[in-house]
Amino acid sequence: MTRTYPEITPGEATTLGGLDAEDAMAILGRSLAEAVRAAPEAPSRAVVRFGCASIEVEWPVGTRVVEGVARPEPAAEPAEDLAAVVAPVVGTFYRAPEPGARPFVEAGDEIEAGTQVGIVEAMKLMNPILAETAGVVAEVVAGDAESVEYGQPLLLVRPRAEG
Repeated sequence: MTRTYPEITPGEATTLGGLDAEDAMAILGRSLAEAVRAAPEAPSRAVVRFGCASIEVEWPVGTRVVEGVARPEPAAEPAEDLAAVVAPVVGTFYRAPEPGARPFVEAGDEIEAGTQVGIVEAMKLMNPILAETAGVVAEVVAGDAESVEYGQPLLLVRPRAEG
């Protein structure tokens, strides 16, 4: 396994999108692991780059790369009468504006379209998650501070009846 690290020290701002070295390498490592897991067959080489940092990994031909790694089960489709609020990016889902604060919404809460229902942190940016449907929160699917994937349901809303 070959890793190439930029010439920087942890905590130092870099040209890596404002991330410090430790955060940038963690993101690269997760990206590499996800790419290898998602590959239809075991790769012999993988490279992930971000700015001046990169991780490059090579395996001998025939080496089983993903042995012992369980692929996550695809998220169940919401019931037909429920609308899913999904993650717009890969990141960390937060149910509240800050640690110890009351969650934005709980199961049973009535919400309007445009109501903030959570936050997904991606690359140090806090992305507000807004409901697209008015109704009642049926279930909060994702846990607080849980890693989420693009398109993963965060919560389910029972839409308000029209009319």
